[in-house]
Amino acid sequence: MMETHEEQILTAEEIEILQEIMNISFGKSAADLADVIDTHVVLNVPYISIMQVTDLPDYIRNHVKDYKNISIVEQHFFGRFKGDALLVFSSGSGKELIRMLQHGESVSLESDPVEILERETLMEVGNILIGACVGKLAELLKDVVTYNPPLIILERYYQDAFSGNHFNPDRTAIVLKTDFTFTEGDVSGFLFLVTSHDSIQWLKEALRLFIAQYE
Repeated sequence: MMETHEEQILTAEEIEILQEIMNISFGKSAADLADVIDTHVVLNVPYISIMQVTDLPDYIRNHVKDYKNISIVEQHFFGRFKGDALLVFSSGSGKELIRMLQHGESVSLESDPVEILERETLMEVGNILIGACVGKLAELLKDVVTYNPPLIILERYYQDAFSGNHFNPDRTAIVLKTDFTFTEGDVSGFLFLVTSHDSIQWLKEALRLFIAQYE
């Protein structure tokens, strides 16, 4: 990733404003999840990277490598702001979230249907975190987004979990990333928002209008 290329995509001011909008959006998703699970989600300051799509799989793998095995909720969203959301959970998070959603009630995790229960739980948590975050970001930028059904990947070795095959290799991606931990329960992970190349010009104009409100 060349700095000159990054500067051509978004200016330093645009990146700063987008980071602040992401802060607000991630905060909304954390608050919504706290209404469902009796714990708080701690989100670190979001980080914005701009790269060629071909570099994206290695970029994500590098951030999640300490987890070894991971579970993923991937969801495509589209509007004028469009792209992919990737919610990556540490190993064992599915079972831990089941316990947390049961509010301490005893749950048997030894039977065959546990994989179905894990998928449903990750989908529910993913819907809340992704929906609130992307929805709030779109709202602040005067857009409305819709979503495809999420894809759930359970407990896969991190090196095998990501592929660039469904991304156009000639395109540029804006990646908005934050890592999160739950204050109770052994759950942590990353949320990546990968915006489509087609959204870049709209995003620049939307950020300009957002800044203009406060000038």
